[in-house]
Amino acid sequence: MMWQDFVFLIGSMTSVVFLYPTLRDAASQVPRATSIPSMLIGGAYSFTFLTLGMTFSAAGAFAACTMWSLIAAFRAPDHQELLDPDEVDSSSKARLQRYYEQLVGDSDGNEKSTPEEFDAAPNSD
Repeated sequence: MMWQDFVFLIGSMTSVVFLYPTLRDAASQVPRATSIPSMLIGGAYSFTFLTLGMTFSAAGAFAACTMWSLIAAFRAPDHQELLDPDEVDSSSKARLQRYYEQLVGDSDGNEKSTPEEFDAAPNSD
């Protein structure tokens, strides 16, 4: 038995402990672009440690892989909700409509704003 096996186990278990609050909090959202690669890396580490005979490290990496899998399954934002135009609040709709009118003109057929009137980045100077 190698001492390094326990070092990797402790590191993986620390990761699991820190991921647990994310899994418990129903309001937390972790993009799948984060959770799935982390899950795959944990699985690859688990397999690699197992082939090296480091069973404790393999178990720890598998536990981390499992946590990331659960986070990917239960804590990813609902993409349909993010793309649904009915879910956008009225102030955001009004702001988007104003920017659209500045770029292409309004729905009444008026010309678009002159470059002096149009501020592409309104918060910058």
